[in-house]
Amino acid sequence: MKYGVAIFPSKKVQDEANSYRKRYDTHYALVPPHITLKYPFESNDEEIEKTIIPALDEIAKNTKPIDIAVKKVGSFKPVENVIYLKVEPNNDLQNLSDEMHKGALEGEREHAFVPHITIAQNLSDDEFSDVYESLRMSKFDLSDRIDRFQLLYQLDNDSWSVYETFRLKGE
Repeated sequence: MKYGVAIFPSKKVQDEANSYRKRYDTHYALVPPHITLKYPFESNDEEIEKTIIPALDEIAKNTKPIDIAVKKVGSFKPVENVIYLKVEPNNDLQNLSDEMHKGALEGEREHAFVPHITIAQNLSDDEFSDVYESLRMSKFDLSDRIDRFQLLYQLDNDSWSVYETFRLKGE
């Protein structure tokens, strides 16, 4: 089964992202707006219960809540026609992402960690250009305090569901 680890921001941030995702994100119905900490990986029930969950518990126990800010949009063009709300990089968020790839969770990263919330994907080149040019002129002033992350699993219909939530408890 496929699993992943993500942060779901506050309702305010999700509502802002969803105002664009409804129109421009083909995955709108499959998963709420999120920041991916660990891309999908294959695992089984035994490994999840005996190895992955204890490792995630330990990370949460040692990580303090993280403040994030979103000021503008970004894009993965020319690699992909993806537009996202750019989460301003910070050391705490980077460290949390790094922890998701050590020890029991070790594995190759698919991409460098770029903290973001996808708002548009699978657009044609023309549609991408129109939407990106319009959004890139917009200013955003969103802030949030992240105090948890989620272990997700993928269902047969490709949607994602929360397997377990981990509260950040570090000081």
